[in-house]
Amino acid sequence: MKRKQEPERVKPSPFHYGRTWSRGCLVGQGSFGSVFIATLKKPIPPYINLPPYMAVKSAEVSVSGSLQREKQVLDNLRRCPHIIRCFGEELTVTGNGESIFNIFLEYACGGTIADQIKVSSSGRLREVDVRHFTRSILQGLKYVHECGYVHCDLKPDNILLVPITGTDDFVAKIGDFGLAKRANEGQRRHLRGTPMYLSPEAVVEYLQESPSDIWALGCVVLEMLTGKKPWEMEPDMINVQRLMHRIGSVHESPYVPSEIPEEAKDFLKCCFVREPVYRFTAEMLLNHPFVAGPNEDEGKVGDLEEVSDAESVGSTLSFPKADDDAKLGHSSSPSELSFIPLEDFTCYTDQVVLPPLGEERLEFLKRRRAVITSSSIIPKGIMCL
Repeated sequence: MKRKQEPERVKPSPFHYGRTWSRGCLVGQGSFGSVFIATLKKPIPPYINLPPYMAVKSAEVSVSGSLQREKQVLDNLRRCPHIIRCFGEELTVTGNGESIFNIFLEYACGGTIADQIKVSSSGRLREVDVRHFTRSILQGLKYVHECGYVHCDLKPDNILLVPITGTDDFVAKIGDFGLAKRANEGQRRHLRGTPMYLSPEAVVEYLQESPSDIWALGCVVLEMLTGKKPWEMEPDMINVQRLMHRIGSVHESPYVPSEIPEEAKDFLKCCFVREPVYRFTAEMLLNHPFVAGPNEDEGKVGDLEEVSDAESVGSTLSFPKADDDAKLGHSSSPSELSFIPLEDFTCYTDQVVLPPLGEERLEFLKRRRAVITSSSIIPKGIMCL
């Protein structure tokens, strides 16, 4: 996989420039902000060690609660080389006086996994790339879960490809933590994520903990291998209620084609266990034959760690010291769950999140931690031909 050329300079956005950086072309847009290319004007301390190109994610301050929360989460995850890095934040003001909150992120010139699937001549990714990317994602997820977070919106659009130093290859990194939550939150919360990648327990019980990210990972791996969405539906059936019903049905799971490799089938079985208490963890899946083995990139993907001054990029905003997203504002979000394009939809609904199955899950994982075999406990409903 060859690298893309450096970004072209195009007409700037209506958002304003920063003190030491210029805003370039729009490269992405979501529910919680717009992403642009950012280039340093003339590097000066403490900005001199920052990359020449970055991604800047921006939103009006009045609706930047999710973006502020994402910055806070990324700060707590910054030691992991398999998660998109955040270099700092800055407040800018547009020509008409609107305040814009910006965060500076690692620029992924390889685009996203979704982009690579779309441009692939076969409509799917090569098996060797799927194994490689899946291992990187698992390493990032393992760190996210160990730090006490749940991503809640893992999908191909949120897995970015960053070049590996000295090669033409890319490493997959997890991005977009705008919907991330603290694990084991027992109070009233929202159901978060994109419906196509929600787990059964999220749909049925409104329970979103680390096993939900593993289910979503299975959906991402299946999509990389086949080029198809994990839940195929007739065009006249594409609405969120119908999709939620299928995900929540005890008799259905994403269809796994017979032609994919046996190791991939077994890996997906471990991800698509309907009961979250029996679903494999990221740590367990890293020992699975589908992704296990030496990873030649592990010594290279951390090269940006040498940006020692990244943390010293000054902020013009004050943030709460407590790492609790409840203390940050939330932007308005859609609550309707019907006839919304699935690719653009982010799901919210006010529900009580049930407490996780703590002791039962803990005992199961202790027994299963080192056991990764094709005879894994798989409840009925797994479709793997």
